[in-house]
Amino acid sequence: MPARPTAPATLELLRESHLFDGVTDSVVARLTKELPTELAHPGELVITEGELTAHMFVVLSGEVEVLHKGDGDHDVRLALLGPGDWIGEMAILDVQPRSASVRALAPTTLFRLSAPDTRRLIQEPDPLQYAQLVRNIARELARRLRVADHIIANASSHLVQRYVVESRRPPAA
Repeated sequence: MPARPTAPATLELLRESHLFDGVTDSVVARLTKELPTELAHPGELVITEGELTAHMFVVLSGEVEVLHKGDGDHDVRLALLGPGDWIGEMAILDVQPRSASVRALAPTTLFRLSAPDTRRLIQEPDPLQYAQLVRNIARELARRLRVADHIIANASSHLVQRYVVESRRPPAA
């Protein structure tokens, strides 16, 4: 996990992420002043599948890949993400073991935001701003779910068609 501090985030950098759409400049500025920015080197795991943590990251620069353990214990790439994207957001809403790993592919600058940070810096002072942040997370989760549904439906259709073809073949002698 990245632990090397780097230059602080700026209001302009965080504004490039849809995570902060509708969140006031004063709230975003408070986050830039109080929360850390970290550097991950290529090949470094930023998030590890199965770990129990309560923070997420916004990618400020660089590129990361989202990985999930597939059958045979090999990693399956689920996504490539870059500046403006965010990772680990489910930990802000519900602290459960991580559902995937995230690895840096290039030198990557990350802005760390934890569940306690969101409570202290956003929810407690302004519940409406917190609601906007959660709405932005929910919007992205819904988008990702629609994409996954489409992929599953297409894969299922292909598998059913393959089964029909294979099941009609005469047995091998």
